[in-house]
Amino acid sequence: MSQAAGMPAEMREMVLATLRDVVARELPDATLLDLDANDIFPLDLIRKMLSPELGLHLVFLPEETGGLGGGARDICVVSEEMAAADLGLATAFLGICLGTDPILVGATAEQKSRWLGRIAEEGLIVAYAVTEPEAGSNLASLRTTATPLLDDNGEVRAYRLDGAKQFITNGGVADLYTVLARTPNGPSFFVVEKGTPGIAPGKKEEKHGIRLSNTTSVILEGVEVPAAHLLGGKEGEGLKQANMVFGYTRLMVGALGLGGGQSALARALAYSKVRVQFGSPLIEKQGYAFKLLIPHWIDIAAGRAYIHEIADILDSGVEGMQVEGSIAKLWATEAANRAADAAVQAHGGYGYTHEYMVEKIRRDARILTIYEGTSEIQQQIISMFRWKETVRSKGKYYETAAQRLDELQAQSKDSVGAALVARAFRGLNQTLQHCHKTRLTRHQAVMFALADQIARCEVAAAFCRQAAAHAEQGHEDAAVTAAMARIFARGTVRLIRSQVQLCCIDFVGTDEAATTAAEAAVKSVEDLLAPADLSGNLADMECVWEMLSALQ
Repeated sequence: MSQAAGMPAEMREMVLATLRDVVARELPDATLLDLDANDIFPLDLIRKMLSPELGLHLVFLPEETGGLGGGARDICVVSEEMAAADLGLATAFLGICLGTDPILVGATAEQKSRWLGRIAEEGLIVAYAVTEPEAGSNLASLRTTATPLLDDNGEVRAYRLDGAKQFITNGGVADLYTVLARTPNGPSFFVVEKGTPGIAPGKKEEKHGIRLSNTTSVILEGVEVPAAHLLGGKEGEGLKQANMVFGYTRLMVGALGLGGGQSALARALAYSKVRVQFGSPLIEKQGYAFKLLIPHWIDIAAGRAYIHEIADILDSGVEGMQVEGSIAKLWATEAANRAADAAVQAHGGYGYTHEYMVEKIRRDARILTIYEGTSEIQQQIISMFRWKETVRSKGKYYETAAQRLDELQAQSKDSVGAALVARAFRGLNQTLQHCHKTRLTRHQAVMFALADQIARCEVAAAFCRQAAAHAEQGHEDAAVTAAMARIFARGTVRLIRSQVQLCCIDFVGTDEAATTAAEAAVKSVEDLLAPADLSGNLADMECVWEMLSALQ
């Protein structure tokens, strides 16, 4: 999805300041815990946030339709801030953004003016009605139908929609739905207004987490909409329109992971400074900080570097980025779950009680690896496309990435881990090519393992670039960022080293020649990685520890 350059920095800060003020005033911890316990969607608050006075939804909308023209970076930053406040609240806004996306990418100029203008001016709550009980993430298995209704001249005057949608965010409170349905010429998006005869919310889901969001089924029985409500005015464009925004929307979900994970860690950090055990605060204990805080803080920071880099590329006008969106979602949402789990552990028994927010955040974060495409769907996308690119380029794709990191390392005043990540890319490259040559890519378990390595390497590369940029620009956090990037780079090399046997040997079978070839491939990767200097973690961890200890 092509984005404009985005809002001026000062405007973005004004939006963030407004959001923080609303959250501080309207959603103290006690209120959040009460809404969660009673499974209440704060409709009045959402309406207030969509009101002309606050207009937080305008970030998602282009200027020509009354919005603020936020770019991908703006929306990611706002999404992270909202998720740090509450993942259920952020999910409600994610639903509005998702519901708006088919209009942004697929509508005619007249449709955009009409619908986006109304969303901006009236603060409409939008729902993205795509998922179905039997289809899940497989959009090609849609059962909801859109039957053309003809006028006396044989022209399509309207469509009759019939079917059921499942797990629809804002499904019970939406003013507007973008519905994917199957027409005679293929899946297509339609705009359906609340109150149209035949559309109704179904059962409200009793969810494990994000209970501040509204999730229901949506029933469509003989819902008649004018032909003008077919987005783009042409049947069969729905899957293309959905695919156009995946790179963008999955990046946004990744940003929610950053906010939720960071919020959990910030609470664990604050707790560690006041909780005294065995004569000193928990933050002073290496085993506590090195296990429960620092690794997860670094994982979130690495994910942020990657997400911001991809957002900036989208804002430059590059379209697509579906694989990058999948990497962002996979890494950041899995990292958020690990961080939230560590935050519960960091609170000890208190973390397991409803009284402490980390217990709620842990439940909320669990959905992040499921909605907008499960982690397994992302792994399949990542490994499939990067494997094909590796084969198509005869290995040049990742060799080029490695060479650029070598150049970055040579240009950097201090080490940012780039040389290590370059080695990791070359090890990954060899593994990918061996798996292709021996047809091990037919095993889904191998593809999943490759996806984890691909995501880690590409995130690590972005982290190195951020660390180098911070050093060049003289950022006050340059030393800490470099230390975190080096720690992350060492972990990346270790992952490639530990996964090569699974990818190359574990699924070979009993064929002696194949086993011999697999063992040779493993040795080649191990020999490539063996010279990598993985020392220095203690000093770098202590640098990050010092930074966390000083945070207020």
